Amino acid sequence: MTILSFGLFFSFWNVRPIKLFVFSAILLGILLTLAHPSLIDELNDMRSFYLEGTTKSLAFRKNQLKKLHLSLQKHQKNIAEALYKDLKKSPEEAFGTETGLVLSEITHSIKNLHRWLNPEEVRTNLLNQPSGSKIYRDSLGVVLIIAPWNYPMQLLMIPLVGAIAGGNTVILKPSELAPATASVVEKIIMETFSSQYIKVVQGDGSEVVPLMMKNFRFDHVFYTGSLPVGKAIYKLAAEQIVPVSLELGGKSPAIVERDANLSVAARRIVQGKFMNAGQTCIAPDYVLVHEDIKNEFIEKLKEAILQFYSADPEISGEYGKIINQQRFDILIGYLNFGKIIYGGKYNKESLFIEPTVLEGVNEPRSAVWTEEIFGPILPLFTFKTHEEAKALVERNPNPLAFYLFTSSRKMEERWIAEVSFGGGCINNTAWHFANHYLPFGGVGNSGIGAYHGKSSFDTFTRAKPIMKTPVWFDPSIKYPPFKGRLKLFKWLLR
Repeated sequence: MTILSFGLFFSFWNVRPIKLFVFSAILLGILLTLAHPSLIDELNDMRSFYLEGTTKSLAFRKNQLKKLHLSLQKHQKNIAEALYKDLKKSPEEAFGTETGLVLSEITHSIKNLHRWLNPEEVRTNLLNQPSGSKIYRDSLGVVLIIAPWNYPMQLLMIPLVGAIAGGNTVILKPSELAPATASVVEKIIMETFSSQYIKVVQGDGSEVVPLMMKNFRFDHVFYTGSLPVGKAIYKLAAEQIVPVSLELGGKSPAIVERDANLSVAARRIVQGKFMNAGQTCIAPDYVLVHEDIKNEFIEKLKEAILQFYSADPEISGEYGKIINQQRFDILIGYLNFGKIIYGGKYNKESLFIEPTVLEGVNEPRSAVWTEEIFGPILPLFTFKTHEEAKALVERNPNPLAFYLFTSSRKMEERWIAEVSFGGGCINNTAWHFANHYLPFGGVGNSGIGAYHGKSSFDTFTRAKPIMKTPVWFDPSIKYPPFKGRLKLFKWLLR
């Protein structure tokens, strides 16, 4: 039974969709708990294991990270084969955008974990002198990580690295839409870790996630995926005051100014957009190009697409496929909203859509303007002035990523100051995600929280402030009665 079946049943009552989802989740959780009590028992066992304190020592955390690193190396071939089966990723793309990023994250965490765990000394105010103050990082407990299908290995494993470094026990929910990768991930986890420490839960996310969240209080929920599902998870978490990280999407613009290096801009936009057949949350969703350079830029785009993916991308080893029939049908519908100036071919049987460039999308209410495309279709728009370009960007505020191509430092600073976005690049696209020294996350509708590197460790721990006061100095002025000390207190608290 699914949320949808509950939705159809209760549609006779005029119930708002979000309320229906939550009501259905509650009822579904009750029914599924009766059918699957063992899962909740296993979650309680993970809580007991965490409370034993085993996961909290530096030695334990580093050892688990090393074990994960070795296991991923051992299974590199299996991971690559699974990613090819699910998304037609080449071995090089599978390593460069999935396995390699996780291995790098693990190495970085092992190297720096002892520093991250050291208490941070901070200043103490005058009132509390001669005390000393430190901030410790405390582990959270049992955390839930829910991954999407588009990068089904690394978007599950990079948060896991932070959760291990943070000293937690972890439930991993891989995407059922990438079943081959989910199966390999489960095999890796079962071979490497105790089920009381890290466990993979398979199944339909609309069933198992509400089941767990309604019947067990997690200490943090980390979700990557779509905005509608993110809202539903946020609502479930709020019922038990559970903190969340939501890594969502958005319509990320790429802006090409008149002074940009057009050859470089075209190559980097094409790479960022059509990697994984456009199924990347930080892919450029659309391009805004200055009208004076439009024609030249379009030619550069065409050259780059041909160079990267050949005249027949369907048989290219560098180009992927659409995840499933449902997404394929949605993407094909986008082709009707503009004039195709490059590409447009597709094959329903192989879930192939050619890298495609559209122009002439003038209807502001069309799906191309209002929905995240999440596929190999790149709408192109022109602008004359900065104000015009900014107004176009503001139609879809708070994008997850923002990309600007210009040779002007002044223009860089202006765009960065004027637009709210999660993160981005100047004269590049997407690769800021691979820099573990930069926090990655959204803003507004594109997400809550950040991770990567130390930011992952911070996400899966909490600050525990401590002030230590000596006993050798204990002036009576700090104790009642306080009458006549107002002037002194005002000075101490200035």
